[in-house]
Amino acid sequence: MTADPAPATLGARVPAQAVMEELLALQGLEPRRSTLQRIFGVSPLSEETRSWYKGALGEIMVGRILAELGPDWLVLHAVPVGAGSSDIDHVLVGPAGVFTINTKNHSGQPVWVAGRTLMVAGKKTRHLYNAAHEAARASKLLGAAVGSAVDVTGVVVILEPKKLTIKSAPDQVSVVTERQLLRWLKRRSQVLDPGQVSRIAAAAVVARTWHRSPGQPGDAGAVQQNFAALRLLVHRARRRRAAWVLGLPAVGFLTLATGGQLGAIVQVLTGR
Repeated sequence: MTADPAPATLGARVPAQAVMEELLALQGLEPRRSTLQRIFGVSPLSEETRSWYKGALGEIMVGRILAELGPDWLVLHAVPVGAGSSDIDHVLVGPAGVFTINTKNHSGQPVWVAGRTLMVAGKKTRHLYNAAHEAARASKLLGAAVGSAVDVTGVVVILEPKKLTIKSAPDQVSVVTERQLLRWLKRRSQVLDPGQVSRIAAAAVVARTWHRSPGQPGDAGAVQQNFAALRLLVHRARRRRAAWVLGLPAVGFLTLATGGQLGAIVQVLTGR
């Protein structure tokens, strides 16, 4: 009789792993840039992949912050949940309780919160609803795994907003910036003793606690390596665009010299 395989665990997953995997899969379908596009710094990202890329950067940033919590905390990243491809950005288990974190990269945009409403640049979002749903789902799944009620707090972390205005705090979800996150967590009162933390953490790290049919864990190292390579291409393209924008007075001459091939490139660089 063959022994059952050891249950898949989540401790080796890295920040933004699910987002990076999806981004790289989509990026692999994109046509390669031409030589001229590379010379003039056209981004390797498409409209579709750009949002995934921005989301990955946000989760990576929050992951680095959470690494400073210390050994009393279990920190999980990109936790697959349900039966499909959904995931929870970060799950925390520590003396201050259990938290699900939904990371939102709204760099440079104003964010306004009042009650059940969170608006980004004047537009309503579902961030609060989604974060509350994640927390309730985590509470149910962890409670079933440990055999007793587990309270879970949903958190929305807003990255580098132009301004975060909270007119009235949401009922079920907390909203903080990435700069506030670590202090906010460390200032919270202890609600779990070491035994409770250990018991919940032991359940939380098991993939089957969260997902009905967890697959084999992906190669986190390879995903990080491939994302780093893409990130380098994006940075190089950005630097080249900046260099060409600074040199736009010479574009007229170059357009004549290249037989008018620069027209489309100039439109990309200037947004015209």
